[in-house]
Amino acid sequence: MASHRNTTLLLRGALALACAPLLFALAGCPSDTTTAAAPGRAPLTATAPQTTAAQQQQQIAQQQQDAAAVAAQQHAKKVQDTIDRSEANYRSGVENYNGNHLDAARLDFDAAVDGMLSSGLDLKNDPQMADEFDHLLSAINSLEMIALKEGNGFSPKVEAAPLDAATDITFPANPELVAELKTELNISSDLPLVINDQVAGYIGVFSNSTSFRAHMAASMIRAGKYKTMIQGILAKEGVPQDLIYLSVAESGFQPQAMNRSSGAGGMWQFMPFAGSYGLERNGYFDERFDPEKSTIAYAKYMKSLYNQFGDWYLAMAAYDWGPGRVQHLVSRTGYADYWELYRHGGMPAETRAYVPQILAAIIMAKNPEKYGLDKLVLDPPVLYDTVTTDYAIDLRLVADLTDSTVPEIVALNPALLRLGTPRDISYDLRIPPGTHNEFLDRVKEIPEENRASWRFHVVKNGETIDQIATALHGRAAEIAEYNDVTSAQPLEAGDELVVPVAGVSASATGQQHYTVGRSDTLITVADRFGITVEQLRNWNHLTANRVTPGRSLYVTEPVRLAPGMRSSRARAQSTSHNRSTRVISGSSHVMSRGSSKARSSHVATAPAASAHKSKQQAKRRVK
Repeated sequence: MASHRNTTLLLRGALALACAPLLFALAGCPSDTTTAAAPGRAPLTATAPQTTAAQQQQQIAQQQQDAAAVAAQQHAKKVQDTIDRSEANYRSGVENYNGNHLDAARLDFDAAVDGMLSSGLDLKNDPQMADEFDHLLSAINSLEMIALKEGNGFSPKVEAAPLDAATDITFPANPELVAELKTELNISSDLPLVINDQVAGYIGVFSNSTSFRAHMAASMIRAGKYKTMIQGILAKEGVPQDLIYLSVAESGFQPQAMNRSSGAGGMWQFMPFAGSYGLERNGYFDERFDPEKSTIAYAKYMKSLYNQFGDWYLAMAAYDWGPGRVQHLVSRTGYADYWELYRHGGMPAETRAYVPQILAAIIMAKNPEKYGLDKLVLDPPVLYDTVTTDYAIDLRLVADLTDSTVPEIVALNPALLRLGTPRDISYDLRIPPGTHNEFLDRVKEIPEENRASWRFHVVKNGETIDQIATALHGRAAEIAEYNDVTSAQPLEAGDELVVPVAGVSASATGQQHYTVGRSDTLITVADRFGITVEQLRNWNHLTANRVTPGRSLYVTEPVRLAPGMRSSRARAQSTSHNRSTRVISGSSHVMSRGSSKARSSHVATAPAASAHKSKQQAKRRVK
């Protein structure tokens, strides 16, 4: 060690001696002294370079660009992660679908769409997200349209219109039949009516067809629900009143009718084109199935077609085949007349049949005695009150608050695709007539964050709090605490109870879960929520009877997406329609009776509970 230090010192000394003669000439030798300044000059000092204002601005701009680039990368990653998750759920749904596990497939499909809806990303203005969302809905619908179960226990099954069977029929000239019908054609109409071989031929087929006469009768009976509303809208838009009967061919006046092949849906069979005809469509509701809003869209669209062609028959043909195709045929042939185009050919068989079929239906409907349609008892008009919600509320609770039933509420709101209203989206909820004020008064008793899960109950004679808790899947102690039910203040008939629902939680997407306890089995969980063990297995991909404590289970059937999203083309651009129809599943299964969208298993916040207790006490004092 000492030898090493001595060697170092010798080297330093030699280096110093070697550099000494050149100290003032060269600056390259190491030195511990400061070089003197040249005569007449200031001493040399080390100074940092000065940053100019322009340089500072450049630095700030660069920092902003870097931050924006990082934010863009983070956004792109979030977008891609969201798409990847949704695609994974979709692929799982396809596998379950192909394996005929339809409930599991619906679960996966809903997760795929809900993942995008709850992502916080802008599905409308972000091109990548918008394209993926539309693609996802279309892909899922193309599968659902084919084979998923029909009906859901609440909505009625849709009756198919038997018109396709008559599409390819050709009619030989029959002057006698045409003359006979013309002499009997003593009806007034704001739509030009004509009797020719084609119209007369369809009248003959339809009047002798048991299936069509049954469909016609059922259509006219159902039309009673909407006729006043539809005719008012047609009159406002300047559309002939008799075009109401176009719905006989399209849907038979069934708001939830769905075309299997084209994806067209609703009473007027609009295609699921994003924002088409001013009708909104998302994962929560589809306004194509709203009788009033879709009728407004229908009237406006028919009026625009008439303004384009100047002829109601051509407008009807364009409604079926598409205005672009009809316009091309008019330009090619030089005939702006439907019957001339009919004779010259060029239209598909469906469109050739479409107009004479509708004219035949109109003539039959306006001659009810002749065709056995005069003794029908029409359905009464649909009447309702409207409340606007911007919060999630379960339709079971809506039924509780209005003293009605879930099927009644579902029937009033056919556009809803779920058994509840959307969160943070304004929705005009229809409730039974005369219940508007009662609904608003009662719903105030339930904290907004619990309206997707809790229930409401008016006590009946002889009911106990335990019975109510069992029926509504609540807990007696929580019901008693929230409603101030004590031995000194027992239940009385007519008491209005808010029923907190425990044991269920909900994700941001609204999916319903139950966390399995140590003593739980599939049987006890199924019994708790009024469902079957087989449903639990299907919804949760279970193969055994045992389930691990702490596992989160779906306890209600996942809701279905809106069918009819297969094509992005406008409804009138579809080349042909298979009018075989079915109902969409707009809500959860009827067996899923339990309040199923609870966010929390706890009782409401103290202020809300306290206010409700005070109201209950005041009611009881009045009694």
